[in-house]
Amino acid sequence: MKLDNATARKITRDGLLSVLLYIAPIVLMFASFQIFGYRPWEGANEFPFKAPAFIENVFKNLSSWGLPVIVLVLGVIEFAAGLYENKWTKNERTLDIVCFIVPKLVIRPFVAYFGLKFLPVVLPDAKNILDWVPFWWAFLIIAVADDLTQYWYHRLHHQLPWLWRFHRTHHSAPYMGMAMASRQNVIYTLFFSQTYLTVALTYLGLGYAALFVKVIKSFITTGAHSSIPWDKPFYEKKWLQPIGWVLERLISTPATHHAHHADTSDDGVGYYKGNFGNMFFLWDIIFGTGIITRKYPTSYGIKHYHEEEWYAQFMWPIFKSKKEGSELSQNGPMVGDAVPNEETVTLKPDTTVAVA
Repeated sequence: MKLDNATARKITRDGLLSVLLYIAPIVLMFASFQIFGYRPWEGANEFPFKAPAFIENVFKNLSSWGLPVIVLVLGVIEFAAGLYENKWTKNERTLDIVCFIVPKLVIRPFVAYFGLKFLPVVLPDAKNILDWVPFWWAFLIIAVADDLTQYWYHRLHHQLPWLWRFHRTHHSAPYMGMAMASRQNVIYTLFFSQTYLTVALTYLGLGYAALFVKVIKSFITTGAHSSIPWDKPFYEKKWLQPIGWVLERLISTPATHHAHHADTSDDGVGYYKGNFGNMFFLWDIIFGTGIITRKYPTSYGIKHYHEEEWYAQFMWPIFKSKKEGSELSQNGPMVGDAVPNEETVTLKPDTTVAVA
């Protein structure tokens, strides 16, 4: 399966635009310094930010054990309310639990520990070198850098067929719920940028802002995967609709992200070939890869799902599936994220649909 020329050109064009988006917060920060005669790197930090101690403790606890506990509680509520519709089989349940636990208890602590051991060796003079950056500017710079990078990481795993199988696990479940936020192949997780970025920023002196970005982003992405349609009132109640209009274009919501997990795009609601945004849906608006319908798909997953063994989905290509014809089996076909139609695969072009 080859990448068509139109998609390749769009990726190149959007990549160049992304460079400008990456540097925009930095340019704006130094422009504001110039306008106000502000030189924080000289020790004249007139606008320091420090949250009250109890708020800081809340964020630290959320980052360590608090957020997983919240996700587990909400997951129990979803399950008790029947929101998984009896589709949470033993294989699916095992996969979701392993994907939830291993990154938090093994991968991220491992990267953090050895990262903070490695950085002083290769960059001995860089420790806390950026601690002069004002909190809100640091927050904006990190939020853009982190989420835009993840947008591209996510998008390329859909648009480059040879990468799809590393992301396929995230889309295989025929349901939506809190557990979906962390349901990923281990290779996809290992190369995920956020863990490395947070470690590096902490070493450079921006750990406080990085912590806030991490926690807020976790809330948004977890909420976007939830089977609880918390965004529905913003579309149905007239006095909330102006807020909803901004909200659905700024961040990922259940309506926009559920569309990305639909198993078809034929109903005008599902759109697995777009809506790639994680924390910010704004990237999909800018790059024309988004669709907004304010509706929720009726079915999820991938049409060509073989219900592969949890270990194959979690650790492909280290472990292969025994299911014949599966993408994850030995010498399995590479079909990409599109739905196979006999022997051909049709790629839907990127479009942008917005509601008034």
